[in-house]
Amino acid sequence: MMRTRLHVFSVLAAAMIGANPGLAAESAEAKPVPAACPAGVPATASCFAGQDSAGAFYLIAQPQGWTGTLVLHAHGGPELGAPSPERTAEDLTRWAIMVKAGYAWAGSTFRQGGVEVRAAAEDTERLRKIFVAHVGKPQRTILHGQSWGASVAAKGAEMFTEQKPYDAVLLTSGVLGGGTRSYDFRLDLRAVYQYLCNNHPRPDEGEYPANIGLPVASPLKNTDIAARTAECLGLDKPVAQRTPEQQRKVETIEKVIKIPAGSIQSHLNWATFHFRDIVAKRTDGASPFGNSGVRYSGSADDAALNAGVRRYKADPAAVVRFAADTDPTGQIPVPVLTVKWIGDPTAFVELDAQFKETMTRGGSADRLVQTFVTTGTHSYISDPTYPALMAALLDWVETGAKPTPESIAARCGAAEAQFGAGCTFVPTYVPAALETRVAARDRP
Repeated sequence: MMRTRLHVFSVLAAAMIGANPGLAAESAEAKPVPAACPAGVPATASCFAGQDSAGAFYLIAQPQGWTGTLVLHAHGGPELGAPSPERTAEDLTRWAIMVKAGYAWAGSTFRQGGVEVRAAAEDTERLRKIFVAHVGKPQRTILHGQSWGASVAAKGAEMFTEQKPYDAVLLTSGVLGGGTRSYDFRLDLRAVYQYLCNNHPRPDEGEYPANIGLPVASPLKNTDIAARTAECLGLDKPVAQRTPEQQRKVETIEKVIKIPAGSIQSHLNWATFHFRDIVAKRTDGASPFGNSGVRYSGSADDAALNAGVRRYKADPAAVVRFAADTDPTGQIPVPVLTVKWIGDPTAFVELDAQFKETMTRGGSADRLVQTFVTTGTHSYISDPTYPALMAALLDWVETGAKPTPESIAARCGAAEAQFGAGCTFVPTYVPAALETRVAARDRP
């Protein structure tokens, strides 16, 4: 059924593209058309699809008996390929809980793949205007950012303030340290991996600085990187089938970089292809990443490791440019609620400590409540978690009564009767500083 619905949605989107070849041009936004809702969305809901004037696909779901709250969704990733309508269907399937809880939902693919935060925020705001013009005027609009999309939502909440389009912001599993700090450990991973494995790049491939990710002309793909990690670390095998040398190297990475073995491959891919996208397309060929001054620790021989690891300096102009696009300022004028799985191996919990510091510097500390849970995944925590957060956030908007982690935990417990078990909030948890997880370094 899901495949059939996605096929219908794809055919519909293709027809719209053919009817409007000038999608990248500034123009009045076309009215979305009815579409099949993806799996998981209540059968009584209505879905609408379209492609905006900048080229981003979008999908909207409106529950029967809608009470007026819109969840405007900024997705994670980012993906590097061209946008496709299937992405919005996947996002709505994952976040069908919002529609089940009675909220309308709208999500954009963004106009292009790649690590460009402000453009994604613009695409998200454009979708809000489409919803208002063609679906209905919400009583409340909650800007929801997931993973990398949390940085999009945080930036968007700062960018679009004149007309106050958003009543509040919900950030889930967020990459919230800003681009200039959130990805430092991925360069550390590249450097330590190369010290241990010397196959990315191989000696006969020509040396290049790891902080550019990959040369633009390189034909390497994800499968090639996976073959190299299999060769050096045995990541394609269970622990018992790795050689002692492979397991020793895996454990060195786990202890030095502080990520589990199961996350090494994905972070190495991001440190390759996302870094290339950033350097080649966002920062004029110069890298905003560096590991100068880092003191690595946790290996069997830290002196040898620090002497052998390659060092790279971040380009000052690249840092400024990347920061302008990706780093939040903390100047958000509406309530902000966050949730993070404490064990998240993709967006470290310590990033939330960095975000709190940013909000404090930006004068918005009193508009931030952070919550933490003990179980879940990076991509999704649990069904009752999100309705509880939404209800707390809407009450905050309506009454001005700021929720507490304790009150949100209680709300989640009550929500389990409707949405099933899955509440594991820890109201007393406070994350450590980011530099306890990611080593300090020299910064331009």
